[in-house]
Amino acid sequence: MTVPWKKAAAVPAAAPAPKRTMADRFLGERTATGKRKNLLLIRKNKVLYLFILPAFLYFLIFAYVPMYGVQIAFKDFIATKGFLDSPWATPIFKHFITFFSSVNFWEILRNTLGLSLYYLLASFPAPIILALMINEVKNTKFKKAVQNITYMPYFISTVVLVGMIDLFFARSGLVNNILALFGHEPVMFLMQDSLFNDLYVWSGVWQTTGYGAVIYIAALAGVSPDLHEAAVIDGATRFQRIIHINLPAIMPTIVIMLIMSVGGIMNLSFEKVLLMQTDSNLMVSEVISTYVYKLGIQRAQYSLSTAVGLFNNVINLILLVTVNKISAKISETSLW
Repeated sequence: MTVPWKKAAAVPAAAPAPKRTMADRFLGERTATGKRKNLLLIRKNKVLYLFILPAFLYFLIFAYVPMYGVQIAFKDFIATKGFLDSPWATPIFKHFITFFSSVNFWEILRNTLGLSLYYLLASFPAPIILALMINEVKNTKFKKAVQNITYMPYFISTVVLVGMIDLFFARSGLVNNILALFGHEPVMFLMQDSLFNDLYVWSGVWQTTGYGAVIYIAALAGVSPDLHEAAVIDGATRFQRIIHINLPAIMPTIVIMLIMSVGGIMNLSFEKVLLMQTDSNLMVSEVISTYVYKLGIQRAQYSLSTAVGLFNNVINLILLVTVNKISAKISETSLW
């Protein structure tokens, strides 16, 4: 029975919906408009996107999908159980600790960093110098001939290059035959561990300098001739024009190439180092990449080899980000 003088409890009214301000409406419309524009651009340039599709699929399949397997660096990987069913290592960083505490850790790290820095210091300026020299050549035929001759060694395979090193620097090779003409005794180049770094680095410089100079030659082609004409009128010498006109013009390209080179400083040519290794130079030629190969392929220690490879790539990533930030602050040129 309802009591007439008692009213039903008032139901609280629903809170009014917040009103959209003009700024919210503008941002929403702007976002929607931007999405529509992007879709229209994709449809309009679909042929161009088809051109980059193979490269996109290449990096997706061979660079990003395999990253799924990095987890075995933190597991006691058993091939028959696969990635998911293999037990996690205890402790989780067990394989990293094993590598860091191994007797070969500092030796391998020292060899990798020493050889990498030596190669960077020798190989990075060489293409720049070659490009500046070729750019100063006025005879077109001679310029093209020099470009072709210096570019061709890049197409020599690593196996053939190491074979050439063995032939030239063997006890009865070309270099020792030339030394014999001057009365010198044969030198065992390939058996001396002190010469391993020199043979590796300077053969690499010979092979890659012409190829690396191409991008700098292309950058120098964009330098305005008016700048050189004005400098000549002011009495500048050829060397002064190279220093004050050509070098500043290609400096952004130099910075970008330096960042990329430092970012891959730990990635030595695995095949070349492995092929040049002998029992006599193993103390200086064992680097991270060959160590990973021997652990993973020869000894089937997949988790440990993955941990070592991951450590190597993390170092590269840290160097890349650091050098990129420093470059952005100093020269205002960076990858991102």
